[in-house]
This record gives sequence, C-alpha cells and structure tokens, in this order.
Amino acid sequence: MSEEKKEGFKLLGLLDIENTPCARESLLYGSAGYMVTGLLHFLFTSRVRRSFDVGMAGFLLTSLGSWSYCRYNNAQLRFRNRVVKEGMRNKAIYEGTSLDPHRIPKPTEQPPPS
Repeated sequence: MSEEKKEGFKLLGLLDIENTPCARESLLYGSAGYMVTGLLHFLFTSRVRRSFDVGMAGFLLTSLGSWSYCRYNNAQLRFRNRVVKEGMRNKAIYEGTSLDPHRIPKPTEQPPPS
C-alpha cells in the first residue's frame, strides 16, 4: 500500500492551508475582522473606498495577530510535550536505581555521592 501525499488548498500558490498549522483559523478570523471593521467604518462614515481600506487593515491585523498567537501556543505545547517525554524516559531508565530521585534510601544504605 503506497501512501500518497495529499496536497491541500494553496493560497496564492504559496501557503498550503490544510497542512500548515493555524493557517485556516487565522484566515477565518481575518475574514471576520475584515467584515466587522469594514462594515462598521462604512456605517459611521458612508465612505466606500475608505471602508474597504479599513477592512483590509482589519483583515491583516486580525490574521497576523491570530496567526502569531496560535503559533506561540503551539510552540509552548511542543516544548511542554518534549519535557514530559524526556521526564517519562528518564523515569523509566532510572526507576529502581540509586539515581532515582523518588527513591527513599534505607537507613543502612549510604546516599549516592554527589
């Protein structure tokens, strides 16, 4: 059975939306930001062209903000997972030995040299 690499939807031929973490959500939040800022600016000023420009600024700010927030949280999660994985590996290696930090030494045993 051969696995074929699935190609997702590419935005402007550059950004693969389906396989890039946080890309889909940030574009959806950006489009909502575009609609809200553009519509509100139009309702207050009745200037169509300026409202489009404000909407695009809202899209860019919202997309970049949600993208960076999501990527930062993903990096923190990967770091925490790496630390937990390393701790589990060390626990499995050192469990029951004199190097085990959770082991309580018996009164007749001498603690390991530091």
